[in-house]
Amino acid sequence: MQWDWLKQFMPRGLYGRAALILVVPIVSLQLVVSVAFLQRHFEDVTWQLTSALGHDLRLVSDHLQADGAEAAMAVAARLDLARSDAAIPDWVSETDVSRRWYDLSGRVVISTLQGMVPEIVWIDLAGNDRRVFLALGREQDTLMLEIDRRRVSASNPHQLFVIMILTGILMTAVAFVFLRNQVRPIRRLARVAEAFGKGRVAPYKPSGALEVRAAGRAFLDMRARIERQIEQRTMMLSGVSHDLRTPLTRLKLGLSMLDSGPETDDLLRDVEEMESLLTAFLDFARADALDDPESVDILALARKVVDDAVRMGGQVELVLPDAAPEVALRPGAVKRALSNLLVNALRYGSRARLTLTVLDRALRLTVEDDGPGIAPEDRDRAIRPFARLDEARNQNRGGGVGLGLAIANDIARSHGGTMRLSQSEDMGGLRVDLVLAR
Repeated sequence: MQWDWLKQFMPRGLYGRAALILVVPIVSLQLVVSVAFLQRHFEDVTWQLTSALGHDLRLVSDHLQADGAEAAMAVAARLDLARSDAAIPDWVSETDVSRRWYDLSGRVVISTLQGMVPEIVWIDLAGNDRRVFLALGREQDTLMLEIDRRRVSASNPHQLFVIMILTGILMTAVAFVFLRNQVRPIRRLARVAEAFGKGRVAPYKPSGALEVRAAGRAFLDMRARIERQIEQRTMMLSGVSHDLRTPLTRLKLGLSMLDSGPETDDLLRDVEEMESLLTAFLDFARADALDDPESVDILALARKVVDDAVRMGGQVELVLPDAAPEVALRPGAVKRALSNLLVNALRYGSRARLTLTVLDRALRLTVEDDGPGIAPEDRDRAIRPFARLDEARNQNRGGGVGLGLAIANDIARSHGGTMRLSQSEDMGGLRVDLVLAR
């Protein structure tokens, strides 16, 4: 579109756009009134006043030509036109008129007087803002006159314009105050919604206009439903896990009392796999309710996760910045997400690397490995719960249950962030970027 370039100069926030909607009509109205009304009105008034003076000057000029300067001066005195003793301006030899560039009414004065009184030699409107100096005469008879400016143009012609501007500024300032009060509840709602997206429940009471209050109440209802749903899901899965663990424990105990053999060992491995599935499933269900947000030293947390992975026999490299600010997050949840990512990296590769990058409004935790990676077309499916891509990955170190990436993805989203899968440029394996808002 031909107007797309204008969008980059437009404000993006609601406050700025509302202010623009408010200011543009006021400014446009002032410009239209100033140009279409004030200027035309004062031009008409100036023409009428100047025409009256022109008739007086016409009479003085006639007496000057017929009877001489003294008789003309006597007529001028009766018409309240004073003789000027000022020196002839220097610019007279170059031009016959002088006015300031912003003196718009002076343009009408000059054109009217020159049209009505051709005998005017020169006119000076720039020498004194309150006086008009001009010279009448032909050849040797010249009469210099000094006239009050109020006789040719309205006094303070731009006074109404100045008052209108000051009034517009005052009304705009008052409107900005009311506008700020209307936008403040929307900003509060946005902050509370952002906090809830990061896993924090901030206190909020609907306020503002009816529409904003309705949106606030809808948000509170939505937040309550989501919290109830998460709580019910966690309680249900905890109950299912507890109910299933009891028969599995009895089954495991019964198998341990049987004579050892290939069939018994296979059944024990099946029972252990079922227990690991239940544990992983319960971890996934509790990913949003691990702990409360708190201020955390992300550098210390990253070192702790890497130390735990190294103690388990993994080869992990840690790359940290010189300094990082403390951020509000769930330390237990983030630690579990990083642990899952490192476990996956070491399961399918021989080396792993954890890199922390501090961005303007987020933290990026990158886990890379030297394994076979994940094909681009399989990456969306890899973060789904219970999705297993072991047929495309190295199974020498055993397979998982398909919840490691899903848990990490849920934890990232609960912190207002995201998780992206790609290929490591230097290590060649999978690269996982865990982005957490701060």
